[in-house]
Amino acid sequence: MEKKKTRILAVGDIHGDTRLVSRLAKKAQKENIDLVILAGDLTSHSETPNLIKPFKEANKKVLLIPGNWDSFATTDFLAEIYGVRNIHGYSVKYDDIGFFGAGGAEGPGEGRITDEEIFQTLVKAHSGLKDVKKKVMITHMHPANSKSEFSGVPGSSSIEKAIKKFKPDFLLHSHIHEAGGVEEKIGKTRVINVSRKEKIFEI
Repeated sequence: MEKKKTRILAVGDIHGDTRLVSRLAKKAQKENIDLVILAGDLTSHSETPNLIKPFKEANKKVLLIPGNWDSFATTDFLAEIYGVRNIHGYSVKYDDIGFFGAGGAEGPGEGRITDEEIFQTLVKAHSGLKDVKKKVMITHMHPANSKSEFSGVPGSSSIEKAIKKFKPDFLLHSHIHEAGGVEEKIGKTRVINVSRKEKIFEI
């Protein structure tokens, strides 16, 4: 009997938009989503209520990472009060799939992180995924030499290096709003920019 696939809804750059969250929580229920992934920039310079609660009320598992506008402390706080997982520097396994991540970005905001720190964070996160065949990497920044660079904002060479090193099945990122919805292949990795444009897929 074929194993049931995991249905995932991924989105980033919510920036405190509670109407967007409400719509996505309803969509997650309607589409029988197993897992919601929030790829950074949840807040909008200050903490906004009802960014995670609607997904929890819809009985969905949630993974998140900080973006450059989210402080690391705020992201930890949101994860703790809503009982969800912040996987910045960590990994989790659901249904034989390994998820690992690194949030933050170079540039402005409280979630500022250097490119070298992004790589070290991904190495640390991936270390918990020995012998996992299917992997999803989640970052806030886009990789160097990716289509999202058309924005004029350089991507992360560390994320590009991590794709080559860890060969995840998927990389989900956000950060570049105008590239939301852009998909490409880097090696064997399917790279999806989910900035304000949700993506539903199965693995």
